[in-house]
Amino acid sequence: MLRLRMSTVALVFLFPLPSVLGTSAEQSSTEHGIEAIFQNLTDSQSPGIAVLVRENGRTVFERGYGVRDLHSKSTIDSHSNFRLASCTKQFTAMAVMLLVHDGKLRYDERVTDVFPEFPDYGKAMTIRNLLNHTSGLPDYESLMEEGSKSSRWNKNKQIHDVDVLDLLETQKHGKFAAGKQWSYSNSGYVVLGLVVVRVSGKSFPEFLHDRIFAPLGMDHTLAYVNGINEIPKRAYGHSREGSRFFETDQSATSATLGDGGVYSNIEDLAKWDDALAHHALLSADEMQPALMAVKLPDGSIPNWSSDPGDVDPLAGKPVFYGFGWFLDDYRGKPRMWHYGETTGFRTAIERFTEDKLTIIILSNRSDLNPDLLASQVADLYFRSHH
Repeated sequence: MLRLRMSTVALVFLFPLPSVLGTSAEQSSTEHGIEAIFQNLTDSQSPGIAVLVRENGRTVFERGYGVRDLHSKSTIDSHSNFRLASCTKQFTAMAVMLLVHDGKLRYDERVTDVFPEFPDYGKAMTIRNLLNHTSGLPDYESLMEEGSKSSRWNKNKQIHDVDVLDLLETQKHGKFAAGKQWSYSNSGYVVLGLVVVRVSGKSFPEFLHDRIFAPLGMDHTLAYVNGINEIPKRAYGHSREGSRFFETDQSATSATLGDGGVYSNIEDLAKWDDALAHHALLSADEMQPALMAVKLPDGSIPNWSSDPGDVDPLAGKPVFYGFGWFLDDYRGKPRMWHYGETTGFRTAIERFTEDKLTIIILSNRSDLNPDLLASQVADLYFRSHH
């Protein structure tokens, strides 16, 4: 899920994991600089953060700070699994692209081609529209709050993907004509997860495991379904109230898959970064559609079209989005990136492709801002490499 970014709160240092940074003076200076960004963010009794920095295909900084949960007080390390929230979308997009690779799906297929039972407003929506957030699908979280539906779901009785599809099928029209605007859509990525299921004949967790996680050796990464699979070394989400933290790991929307249901750790995500760099799953040509920022029919860059109450800082601004990735430059440096926010978790994955720099930050507390912290690491790196 993607929601308001929270401001960073500074607290106290915990024990670092060993770094595999080299021994040169420049590397040592950069390592100390990165350490200084994170060392005061948490303490040994509080939820925290996992940090991975990779340069030229090598891990140069890997640290865990804080604890996975407030019961066991197990220290966060490179194997701690966090809910990725909207960083899941890059895996959902890859799953769809693999089906295109297989010849089982086309980007110009319509929602109604895959789901014939879908209302007429889906006839104009393509798979490509779902991937790049130009479908205009209604927001399922808004639909959940309407009238008598508002009491149907809670953290103990969660909405699932099929329920989202049912809600969308009760509507007579989208938010706007497909392809004419851009609006971030969790609904679109839930539907894409269901497209994977319908076209492949496998469950979404099975398809991701068989086609992405297992081939890449991401042995502890999974799309979580309560009662079906278990998350090893699970980090639980938390929120801060005053000076105390409370577990806020699940909400009414925590069971949906394609928009935010993957759990992973920084060790596995280093393998994902390698796979993207070396085109392990798709050729460079096949990957290219994911790395082309969507444009409107007149060739213009879309602005972020917001729902009432949307307080995301990007709302109303030009947006550059491909398939599961934001694609705007940072300080003139090309990057593909995403951030995620859901109850108790904040995440960021940033890949500066020309500089061969990757920064991944996973947090199991809602008062940290991983994308801001990733920008600070990038600033440090770019200054030190001038």
